[in-house]
Amino acid sequence: MSHPAIPRAHVKALSEACAAMGLGFQPVARRMLEDQPRLNKFFRGNLEAMSSQSGEVSLYLFAVIVRIFQQCGGKLARVDAAAIEAATRKIASSAPALLPFDAGFPERLRGVADRAQPHIRDEALHALFEREEKQENEVELDLDQAGRVFLMLWAATEALEASWKAPSAPDWAA
Repeated sequence: MSHPAIPRAHVKALSEACAAMGLGFQPVARRMLEDQPRLNKFFRGNLEAMSSQSGEVSLYLFAVIVRIFQQCGGKLARVDAAAIEAATRKIASSAPALLPFDAGFPERLRGVADRAQPHIRDEALHALFEREEKQENEVELDLDQAGRVFLMLWAATEALEASWKAPSAPDWAA
């Protein structure tokens, strides 16, 4: 199911609102991730192969993505196994042409036409690959770890999109 793309400015504002919450975002994130048990299990299962810092970064960004879907209105159902499987198949079919995880990865990814919520994924790309100005206490991931985190976030975005019923008249579409 194709939904209207959430505008870039709206995605950015919602993402920055999560960051502005600071440590206050942690309990919100925990509750949101508990509300998506199957997707949370899938996501955490893929963290085992990553460093602890990559895991922390990916869980934070994952929670931000869930929050964006929730705050855009409509109804976000729990992600089921079929949505996760479809998302991972889609990404697995695109990934070989996108590799390696290097400075050109973001541009190659933007060439993929069929992507759910491209502005959410662009925000993740910016955070992981393109951000030059690092905030205090922000973790720097090597390109391989950043790429692995990104693929997990892409899968989460695809699965969440499949489980989301967009509002019929979103205020952000104006």
